[in-house]
Amino acid sequence: MKIKFIVILMLIFAFLTALPVSAIGTDTGAGPSNYTYNYTFWGEEVAMPDPYYVSAQLTGNDFGIGNFLNPQGLYIRGNRIYVCDTDNNRIVLLEYDESADSYSLVKVVEYVVINGQPSPLNKPHDLFENRNGEIFIADTDNNRVLRLDRDWNYINSIIKPEDKSYDQSIDFLPMKLVVDHSNRVFIQARHINKGLMEYNIDGTFNGFMGASQVQVSLYDYFWKMISTAAQRSQMELFVPTEYNNVALDHEGFVYATLSTFTGNPFEADPIRRLNAVGTDILIRNGMFGLAEPAGDWFWGNLGGVSGPSRFVDVVTFENDGYICLDRNRGRLFAYDFQGNMLYVFGGRGNMEGRFQDPIAIDRMGTSLFVLDARTAVVTRFNLTQYGSYIDQAINYYYAGRYDESAAMWDEVLKLNGNYELAYIGKGRAALRNEQYRDAMKYYEAKHDRESYGKAFQLYRKEWIEANITTIVVILISLWVVTRALRILFKFRKRRKGGA
Repeated sequence: MKIKFIVILMLIFAFLTALPVSAIGTDTGAGPSNYTYNYTFWGEEVAMPDPYYVSAQLTGNDFGIGNFLNPQGLYIRGNRIYVCDTDNNRIVLLEYDESADSYSLVKVVEYVVINGQPSPLNKPHDLFENRNGEIFIADTDNNRVLRLDRDWNYINSIIKPEDKSYDQSIDFLPMKLVVDHSNRVFIQARHINKGLMEYNIDGTFNGFMGASQVQVSLYDYFWKMISTAAQRSQMELFVPTEYNNVALDHEGFVYATLSTFTGNPFEADPIRRLNAVGTDILIRNGMFGLAEPAGDWFWGNLGGVSGPSRFVDVVTFENDGYICLDRNRGRLFAYDFQGNMLYVFGGRGNMEGRFQDPIAIDRMGTSLFVLDARTAVVTRFNLTQYGSYIDQAINYYYAGRYDESAAMWDEVLKLNGNYELAYIGKGRAALRNEQYRDAMKYYEAKHDRESYGKAFQLYRKEWIEANITTIVVILISLWVVTRALRILFKFRKRRKGGA
């Protein structure tokens, strides 16, 4: 009997350990599909629960239109999903039905009618719909940006500017674009390193905006000054870096990415938030003093992939957080409004939730959609319970609801007790609620010295203000006692002298 009992226990154990994670794990309806991680204070990469899981994968074949071919653009407005099917020379419009959790094909656009004649698209790379419902298409190899009304009727084209600031020998090849709340069109064009090209929607060119700053050493500048023309032609040109993508946030600010930096990522600005005059206003108060949202902190050389992260797109949220897409390793890097890295997930490969050549990212509500150019698949990610807690904690803090934010961070810690940003988040909430001692405790636990110093300053000020009467009484008492003792010593000294 004892042997039978042991055998039964062993069979039960073997059965449980053989179960997939989804059968014994999460409440999302899907098991972990990505390797998710973050960094500790000491720079160690640590695994963490998945903030997102794959909920759908969309291909052209799913809608009876054949596979997408090298798609380069993805744009979402409301429940509408636009795919720039680049090498098929078409725009595909899909629609999501939330009640049925299903997708349907709305339209396939291969040409526009101009002056009564069809004008075929030629390698479209991007699309944007403004707040008036007008559609803008970066029709790259036709050297134009098309402006259409909400019914896809042609209005006008944006073409190469006849302007001295634009080198006329360079073809106008619009790659990515956004239209801000003032209906200014910002275009990232191939081979243009002066920044984003700015147009009015009628096609009037306004100039360049947001050029990257060039860092030139005094040594390089000196040698370039004294070199011959032939020598100078062999030197690296002192030119700004070319952007590779643009996005628009809920306030109308333009986000731009670039992926051509080398060396230390914390000395680069691969993601920027540009105001109306092109000044970078992105907040970089990252945890542990790492102020640059730049992807992986450390990297090796594995499978032919080397070097730092290469951001090719960014999607923003109403709480000023954002997620950057790394084309180099196929990863998604999430940051809060201060520049703290929240988590990293994804990667290269053929597994669900991984990519071979990720090229674009957008969102529908809290769901993420990522376009892979090589596999021609759009992957949808939904928040897990863990990811939802992080999202809500940041939303509450951003809205000034600090107690609810702290409560959500507690929920995060129940699922991941080592999540350092949760302690930082609780410290922030305590600081905002003027609970300075609690804030100091949370900041000390996770080595956030700068925030600890700020909390200590405020705690010291609060303590002094609360105890100022006692402090004054003690100081006066000490003074009185000191004076009295002096007088007493003098009196005794005189008595002894007199005796």
